[in-house]
Amino acid sequence: MERKTVKLQGFSIDTFKFDEALEYAAENSGQIVTINPEMIQAASKNKDFANLINNSELVVPDGIGVEIGLNILGYKVRRIAGIELGRALIDRLSGEPVAFIGAKPDIIKKAVENLKNEVKNLNVVYVQDGYFKDDEKVLNELIQSSPRLALIALGSPKQELFIDKAKKKLPNTIFIGLGGSFDVWSGVVQRAPEVYQRLGLEWLYRTIKEPQRFKRIFPTLPLFILKVIKEKFIGV
Repeated sequence: MERKTVKLQGFSIDTFKFDEALEYAAENSGQIVTINPEMIQAASKNKDFANLINNSELVVPDGIGVEIGLNILGYKVRRIAGIELGRALIDRLSGEPVAFIGAKPDIIKKAVENLKNEVKNLNVVYVQDGYFKDDEKVLNELIQSSPRLALIALGSPKQELFIDKAKKKLPNTIFIGLGGSFDVWSGVVQRAPEVYQRLGLEWLYRTIKEPQRFKRIFPTLPLFILKVIKEKFIGV
């Protein structure tokens, strides 16, 4: 299966449907970036981060803003939620070694415990919370555990930068950055109801539940859409 990408604000984004992205990821290795408007904004100001994204092995449109932006440019690409792709990879690779890195100690412990109850033959070979200061120590431990799949939830861009270093030492590992997914898998945070998910409004539900997120979403999302409209009619 070959990648087909399109450009949005200078970033190459894969056009796979969910099942295709899952199959491609499971059959390959490297870094999966679950891109959203906030990441695009951050990368537009950081050349190294931008190069990292464009050199990743798979870039899926996680944020609804990215789906809207692609649709504005004429690309009928559907959003692929990172939390769903990560969970599907766990099922798809059942029995193969899996590593979990990120979140608070109690959160990651409960998330892994819940997943073990849900996934038959879940082979957890490494667990590390996100409150570490020595990257090299964690990287060396990860190398020793040699996972086929590594789920990294450190927040962006920290998780992407960590993965970029790790994938060079573990070329046969699938890495995916998953932000707050461990919070949901632990049961501490409830994911948005299905109707919000279908409409791509999980961001709205989370903002209602966590008003402090408002400053993160606005003005980033509307400004991003305005930039895409400019890209369509004027060029970047």
